[in-house]
Amino acid sequence: MRSAYDRSRRLSRGDTERRPVSKPREQPARVGVALTMTTLGIIGAGHIGSQVARAAVKSGYEVVIANSRGPETLEGLIAELGPHARAATATDAATAADIAVVTVPFKAYGSIPVEPLAGKIVIDTDNYYWERDGHVPALDEGRDTVTGMLQKHLATSHVAKGFNHITAADITTDGRPAGDPARRALATASDHEDAAAFVTSLYDEFGFDTVNVGPLDESWRVERDQPAYESGAQTRDELAANLAKAKRITSAG
Repeated sequence: MRSAYDRSRRLSRGDTERRPVSKPREQPARVGVALTMTTLGIIGAGHIGSQVARAAVKSGYEVVIANSRGPETLEGLIAELGPHARAATATDAATAADIAVVTVPFKAYGSIPVEPLAGKIVIDTDNYYWERDGHVPALDEGRDTVTGMLQKHLATSHVAKGFNHITAADITTDGRPAGDPARRALATASDHEDAAAFVTSLYDEFGFDTVNVGPLDESWRVERDQPAYESGAQTRDELAANLAKAKRITSAG
């Protein structure tokens, strides 16, 4: 019997069992509700959040972005992004979002508003750095995953891992057309097929291939200190090989 990870590798290589939508703006964000236009609510305006915002606006999305210091501190970024972006509080960004992107330090994941994100796809970019976040026994001992913990916090949302093993600057500079043999691949993982499909489509719009790791209990394969995280730019085949090499880390430091 093939494992869930083997199945996810087959899907990532073009099998038709799980096809991503071709146009993310037509992908439902709330379960059962079709969209004609997608608003990304980005909670966290640091390096990754700002770059996702730039790439999203370029791809035709509306962006509502928040940080911990208040909307007024984002005037420069909003001026750069243009009329399809605005600043808001985290709660307002979550409320406005059709799709949300959570890109805050892991230790702050518990502050992400729950109710405004109910029924929505949420992309989690977070990584666990115990030096910054403090030790979390469930992660140190390999009993949980970073994105799995956010999914538990956002129990009514469809959470998927995304953008966690790419440096911020590369989000807007490393994309290549589909079919380019040197096209970079990024990983996703989710317990919800619609969430993984949306991330796959968003990656494609930004110029990246996807390897679907499978459910969130397999997402440790692309966390810190694993080959897929440490190896920089990887093609789809290289990323799949590095994910297969992963060994579960069960102690910190």
